[in-house]
Amino acid sequence: MTTPTPKPARLRPRDRDTIISSLRSGVVPRAGFQYIQVGRAAEVSAMSREITRIADGGSAVRFVIGEYGAGKTFFLNLVRSIAAERKLVTTAADLSPDRRLHASGGQARSLYAELMRNIATRSTPDGNALPSIVERFVTSAIQESTSAATSPATVIAGRLELLSESVGGYDFAQVIAAYWKGHDTGNEQLKSDAIRWLRGEFATRTDARAALGVRTIVDDSSFYDHLKLIARFVRLAGFSGLLVCLDEMVNLYKLAHTGARKSNYEQVLRIVNDCLQANVEGLGFCFGGTPEMLMDTRRGLYGYEALRSRLSENNFAVGGLVDYSGPVLRLANLTPEDMHVLLERLRHVYAAGDPATYLVPDEALAAFMQHCASRIGDAYFRTPRNTIKEFVNLLAVLDQNPGTDWRQLLGNVSIDTETNPDLEPLPDELDTSDPNGTDELTSLRI
Repeated sequence: MTTPTPKPARLRPRDRDTIISSLRSGVVPRAGFQYIQVGRAAEVSAMSREITRIADGGSAVRFVIGEYGAGKTFFLNLVRSIAAERKLVTTAADLSPDRRLHASGGQARSLYAELMRNIATRSTPDGNALPSIVERFVTSAIQESTSAATSPATVIAGRLELLSESVGGYDFAQVIAAYWKGHDTGNEQLKSDAIRWLRGEFATRTDARAALGVRTIVDDSSFYDHLKLIARFVRLAGFSGLLVCLDEMVNLYKLAHTGARKSNYEQVLRIVNDCLQANVEGLGFCFGGTPEMLMDTRRGLYGYEALRSRLSENNFAVGGLVDYSGPVLRLANLTPEDMHVLLERLRHVYAAGDPATYLVPDEALAAFMQHCASRIGDAYFRTPRNTIKEFVNLLAVLDQNPGTDWRQLLGNVSIDTETNPDLEPLPDELDTSDPNGTDELTSLRI
């Protein structure tokens, strides 16, 4: 049974409103996890150990697997907040039809650009932290040059020499050197161009060469190589490493074209191999997906044999036994006790931390859970997104209609079982790939 932890202190109105508005929309709040986190202590501990490994210069990869609506996105955001406290740089993005790991039409570069926009540190938790990271690198180099009685340019060149050995590292080092030059001469345009290049915002090599004198840009083919460079660079800037969280992996599962799906899974395999074999330094990946995305042997990760062998789960972890050390981390279901604690915390957050203004008594929490159980069974705590949303909606009505009896409203609360739209057949799948998945040409007309 989950033991209720002491209720948090009063919330600022801004924090309270941010959490409530996000939950009412069925999305995860960007902050305030400590106010509503319950259960899953073992999973959090496992990820904390992975973060420690990354901070020590190692690497890690985890596939966070959970049912649709079970809280994967919340868990990934919680992991990012833990990583930020350990001085890691974090970033996250959702995969989509326009953002993939592998592509030839700019989708991989679009994913990289999104990751760079969302890059965050403990002091800049809302993203867009790349300029401050580069500035910190330059500042630390200036401080080192002062103590060593040498020029900052010499110190920077010495540090960047480590990057020049990596794929794409020479031009990366040239861009950082250009930023230093802009910093030293007060050329804000040069600094801005350097940041644009690091973010993957240059569309052509011609523009990059004219602005910075480099011959390459971040493109679809170099997406992963540049992530590895960023991971090494943030360590040179004084951080512990880089944690990349990629959610909505189901968008790869939904790719109708077999060749495109296979190419993306090959990129996933490359990341898995590098992290498991410690070929990268200070870099970790967390992928979020559903059980179908992982285990479907036709379109899922298990459909790619090399990934299946690496991601297969421990055969001895059966009959209630668990193993949280493998690359696949399945989110355990919340228990009814966890759900009760969660409702208590939601009530506390809605009241901005003031018990005197609670809108419903403890009796209402038990009655609400019983109502949910009678409507959709145990799904109300296994996949709690809809349950949370409706409970917050109930509190909103009580808040705006003083004197309303919660008992009268309870019967009108509509709770539906979460359905996964990703399991619906793809309408154009039969048009884009043959039953054998070979995508061979079946007819030709000239």
